[in-house]
Formats: sequence, C-alpha cells, structure tokens
Amino acid sequence: MPNEVMNAIKERRTVRNFEDKPVSDDVLQSILEAVQWTPSWANTQCWEVVVIKDQSVKEKVQEAVPKGNPSRKAVVEAPVVLAMCARLKDAGYKKGEVTTKFGDWFMFDLGLACQNVSLAAHSLGLGSVMMGLYDQDKAAQALNIPEGYEQVVLMPLGYPSKVPSAPKRRAIEEFCRENTF
Repeated sequence: MPNEVMNAIKERRTVRNFEDKPVSDDVLQSILEAVQWTPSWANTQCWEVVVIKDQSVKEKVQEAVPKGNPSRKAVVEAPVVLAMCARLKDAGYKKGEVTTKFGDWFMFDLGLACQNVSLAAHSLGLGSVMMGLYDQDKAAQALNIPEGYEQVVLMPLGYPSKVPSAPKRRAIEEFCRENTF
C-alpha cells in the first residue's frame, strides 16, 4: 500500500470542531468524486448525497440529533453537511430478490462511501465526522427524502479548528486469526 494512502488512514480523525471558513466548490467536487468512485455491490452505486450548506436546513436537521450527541453542534457549525442516503432494494438484490444472508447491502456500500468521503476530506485538509446517533426518519423528513430511500449518516465537514489525538487501537494479534477463528 502506498505510504500516502496508509498515512491518510492512520492520520484521519473524527473532527467535530470547525473553523468559520467555507469549503470551496472545487474541494467539495473532489469529495463527491470520492463517492462516485466508491466500490459497490454489482456496481449498483446505491448512494444519494444531499449537500447541505443552508443554515436553516442545517438547523432543521440538527433537531433530529439528541442533545447528548457530541457531534450535535457540528451539524450547524460545519460549513457543509453531507446527508448520506441510500436507495433501497438495489444493492444485494438480483431481479428484485435479495441475494445475501444480510439482506439489503446498502449499509455496507454506504459505509464504503463514507470512508471515501472521510479520507478524501482529510487529504484535502478538511475534517469530518460520521454521525449515526440521531433520528434518521426526522432528518429524512427535514430533507424531503422520498419513499424507497433511507437517510443513514450525517457527515459535517470543514476545516478543523481542533483535531483530537489518535485513539488507542487494538493490536493486530488481538483481532486477526489464521485459517480458522
């Protein structure tokens, strides 16, 4: 693995504090290209992204986030919030029938897209946080997400004003098994 990729993986952090500085359209376009090139089940590309810049929309979405969520203020303070959504009954399906033990594969594909966003943002000097603890249905309502789609993750992003230190990681020997569990 090239050093720059491994460095990005190791150096990326969850950022919840942002400078009051806009993200340019060119930078945002690069991040959206990272979504575009995400691998997906049978190339279904089930993701849909709502780019939120309008402060009043961010405030409506923030209402879906519980007060105890440490990322709550990031929803309104970040210059951009990506609402990561998924088209249902596509990834993991063939001819309208689910083909995996785990059902709809959208969570896996969306996880890959979010990781690409996170790494692309980091490589461009931005910070991001992947939020899952909130009322997705309420956020979807605020964003007019249609039937047949799920609003899954909120990703505030912007230029970090504070970057946390690296959390402790498990040793490879603690999670890696050879040949059998």
